[in-house]
Amino acid sequence: MYIVLAVLPLVLLIAALADIITRPDWQVLHLPKIVWVLLVILIPLVGSILWFAIGREYAGRGGTSQAPAPHAAGVATPDARPAGLPPRSRLSTEQQLEELEKEFAYYEAQERIRQLEAEIEERRKRSETEPD
Repeated sequence: MYIVLAVLPLVLLIAALADIITRPDWQVLHLPKIVWVLLVILIPLVGSILWFAIGREYAGRGGTSQAPAPHAAGVATPDARPAGLPPRSRLSTEQQLEELEKEFAYYEAQERIRQLEAEIEERRKRSETEPD
């Protein structure tokens, strides 16, 4: 009986470490993989239980068995970028600010176009109602 109680934490420790190391980064939740490894090594029983309880993503919990594809459902995500451009998170701060300025300019131009179209429509209506 005592051997089982001594071996069980060791087996749990080895299983947790193997699972952490072989699991892809996107399936590791809450902490980086290295922190999970250190937690499981330093506090074997509690760390292993925490890893299996909250540290990994299970497919049954609404997760997927493959890496998520942001473009799969046609939903744009903040990091979804045209081919050839790095994800937004890999751009430098200056590049991100430059992209934001371009985006602001685009929306300002779109608003100006809407204003001009409304003005044209208003002039058109006025010219139709005025006598010749």
